[in-house]
Amino acid sequence: MVRFDAQRCIHARHYVLGHPAVFQANMQGPWINPEAASPERTAAVVQACPSGALSYERLDGGLQESPPLVNVIRIRENGPLAVVADLRIVNEAPMIRATLCRCGRSKNKPFCDSAHVAMGFKASGEPPSDGTPALAHRGGLLELVPLKDGPLQINGNVELCTGTGRTITRVQETYLCRCGSSANKPFCDGSHAKIGFVAEGN
Repeated sequence: MVRFDAQRCIHARHYVLGHPAVFQANMQGPWINPEAASPERTAAVVQACPSGALSYERLDGGLQESPPLVNVIRIRENGPLAVVADLRIVNEAPMIRATLCRCGRSKNKPFCDSAHVAMGFKASGEPPSDGTPALAHRGGLLELVPLKDGPLQINGNVELCTGTGRTITRVQETYLCRCGSSANKPFCDGSHAKIGFVAEGN
């Protein structure tokens, strides 16, 4: 069984290219046909969806999707944060994959809605590495707390990586910019207070 959350989807073309027989473009009515491929192939395409808009449940006794051994947040060039982890975002159901806004303009915060494209958001996906050593434990529960009118608080083991896969840093707690104005992206530098950033949070 494949589930689709339209509110979290920012790149449906990704699935269509991944397996056009399963994910059919420009269809009226149902557009997901999981029977058109093996459960393993369909699961592989679903797991490649970074936003988590697609998820699945194996009804044939096959393996369900499991959290990764290493929690990772990837910094997309001029775009959002792509998270793969045993993830808990406050006030949201548990998840493994999510794409989170860092331009400050999404109408679906903390999730990305592609507002960064329309506004011409500019932010490097290749910030420098700080050389921190590997964590003793690299997986486990990762909690993300969107702070009211402020940054995204990260609690748990995680590696921040560039879009090309290079490790930027390894942390167990940090604060990531989600107002779009930090001069130290992807990290918060307090700019949200200077610009009067407004966003729901805790």
